[in-house]
Amino acid sequence: MMAAKDHAAAKVTTVHDQLVRLSEQLHAHPETAWEEHRAARWVGEVLAGHGFDVAAGYLGLDTALHATYGTGPFRVGLCAEYDALPGLGHACGHNVIAAISVGAALALAPLADELGITVEVYGTPAEEGGGGKIEMLDRGAFHGLDLAMMAHPAPVDVAEARPFAVSHSHVSYRGKAAHAAAYPEHGVNAADAFTIAQVAVGLLRQQLPPSVRVHGVVTNGGAAPNAIPELTEGRWYVRAESMHELAETEERVWRCFEAGALATGCELSVVPESKPYAEFRADDAALTAYRRNAEELGRVFAAGGTAARMNRASTDMGNVSQVVPAIHPYVGVNSLPALNHQPEFADHCVGVDAERAIRDAATALAWTAIDLANRRGGGA
Repeated sequence: MMAAKDHAAAKVTTVHDQLVRLSEQLHAHPETAWEEHRAARWVGEVLAGHGFDVAAGYLGLDTALHATYGTGPFRVGLCAEYDALPGLGHACGHNVIAAISVGAALALAPLADELGITVEVYGTPAEEGGGGKIEMLDRGAFHGLDLAMMAHPAPVDVAEARPFAVSHSHVSYRGKAAHAAAYPEHGVNAADAFTIAQVAVGLLRQQLPPSVRVHGVVTNGGAAPNAIPELTEGRWYVRAESMHELAETEERVWRCFEAGALATGCELSVVPESKPYAEFRADDAALTAYRRNAEELGRVFAAGGTAARMNRASTDMGNVSQVVPAIHPYVGVNSLPALNHQPEFADHCVGVDAERAIRDAATALAWTAIDLANRRGGGA
C-alpha cells in the first residue's frame, strides 16, 4: 500500500503544472450554473489526454461529464465542480475543486488494475444554486459508487462537512401598475408586498432555532419611481439542520410571503429553482483516512472559529452522500481575512497557496481511495 501511495504522490507531482494550468484557465473564464461549456470541455480534454473514456453531455445535461478508467469492482467517484458565482467569478474556488478531482483521478488511474478499482470523474454543473448533482442523481449518476469524494477550498482546512439542508426559490409578486402621483389608488404595489414579507421574515427570525438561516435578494424591485410597481421578483434561500427541519421551516417562511400578498392584494408565486439540497452524511472510515493522509502531508486542521465555519455551507454533494459513502473535506488556501463568496477570496484561488492546496488535496484524496480499496480487498 505504501508503494501505491508513493506512486500516486509522484503522479500528482508529475501532472501538477497541468493541474495548475487547468485551474487558472477555469479561474480566468468563469461560467455560471448550466453555462459551463468551456469548463466541461477543458476538464474532459485533460482526462482524455491521460487515457480516460470521457462522455460529454452526460445523461443529457450539456455541461455535465463522466470519465472512467479501469474496470475494477471498487468504484471511486471524484466530483469536479466548475461553476462560478454570478458577479463574483470563482469566489468559491470551484476552479480549484476541478483541478483537485482531476489530479486525484490521474493519480489513481495507473493503479486501477493493482487496486481493483474503477476511477470515475463526474463533472458536476450548477452547484451554486442549480442542484446539478441532484439532476444527475435523478438520471442515474453516482448510484453504486463505493466512495464519492471531492475537496473544497476554504480559508483553512476542515475535515468534516456539516452543511445545512437548503431550498432555493424564485419569489414574485404581481400587482397592478398606475401613475404613482396622479392615480396611486388604482395601483396594487408589488414592491410593498416584498417589504411586508421581508419585515415578517425579520421578525420570524427571533423565533427560529439557531440552526436555521433565511436570506435572499430582490432582483426586480420595479421599473420606474413614478409608476406603482406591477411586478417584483427575488431569490430566497431557506437553510436548516436537516431536510425535516427545512420542510417545517419553509412552511413558516412562506406564510411571511403570503402576508405580503394578503396585505397588498398582489398575487404571490413561489417556484423552486431546484430540488432541496440535503444535509451531508460523512462516511466515517473515509473521513478518518482523509484526515490522517492530509496530516501526513503537513495539513493542519482548524478547530472552530469563524474561519472554520465554511463546512456549514450547503452543497448538493449532500444529496450524493445520502445515496453512497462520501466525504467533502475543506482545504485551506490561506486567504484570511478573505472568506468564501467575497471577491478577495477569488484572488486567493490562484497563486502559491492554491497550487499547494491542489497538490495536497489531490494526493490526500488519492491516498484515501487507496486506503479504502485496500481495506475492501482485505489488506491491513
